[in-house]
Amino acid sequence: MPAALVTGASHGIGRAVADALAADGYDLHLLCLRDIEDLRAFSVSLEEKYRISATADAVDVSDAGAVDAYFASVVRRLDLLVNNAGISRLGLLQEMLPADWDRVIATNLSSVFYTCRNAIPLFLAGGHGTIINISSVWGSAGASNETAYSASKGGVDALTKALAKELAPSHIPVNAIACGVVDTRMNAGFSPEEREALRAEIPADRFASPEEIAAAVVKLAQMPDYMTGQIIAMDGGWI
Repeated sequence: MPAALVTGASHGIGRAVADALAADGYDLHLLCLRDIEDLRAFSVSLEEKYRISATADAVDVSDAGAVDAYFASVVRRLDLLVNNAGISRLGLLQEMLPADWDRVIATNLSSVFYTCRNAIPLFLAGGHGTIINISSVWGSAGASNETAYSASKGGVDALTKALAKELAPSHIPVNAIACGVVDTRMNAGFSPEEREALRAEIPADRFASPEEIAAAVVKLAQMPDYMTGQIIAMDGGWI
């Protein structure tokens, strides 16, 4: 069976991606920062439902040493890396603390560097591999009051394009899915009035479900390796 690693797998998009990959026959390495007991219970349910192998571990992917140690001790082979871990901080830039900025950049962008640099040797050793990064339309359009988040996702997009060029000779595709508004915990803080105003801006007239993003991940993982370096918007025609 192929093996996949999914970061930020305890809820939302990451959890849906894990379920979809398990249904597609992948063995799984699932990572989260918190909610580890719930993630472990979820991994057991995936094993029972789909007859695959799934591990669940609490790893701070914003910490280079933690990621290095995890790969060295747990991951022996890998076919697919899905970088999904992400956080946001709402507020005006001038009111953001440097520590908050650093945390967003480290979690959303630096983590992609840390996981990729560990996954690439495994891909090269196995003769194949795929990287899919979960980005955001704010990476290209920018969002008021989400400057750090927008900057981090813009960095993910640039990293995706650059790394794709590095790895294309080795037939390792690197792509990103730039999500619009997805109905997840990250967006649950909006008031009903804010959610309605946001929904009204989207031509598809609704938010995406995590399962729709997960379906796109599975399809993208099945594409020929000639499709690489792409930032694929999945936003209901919004941006």
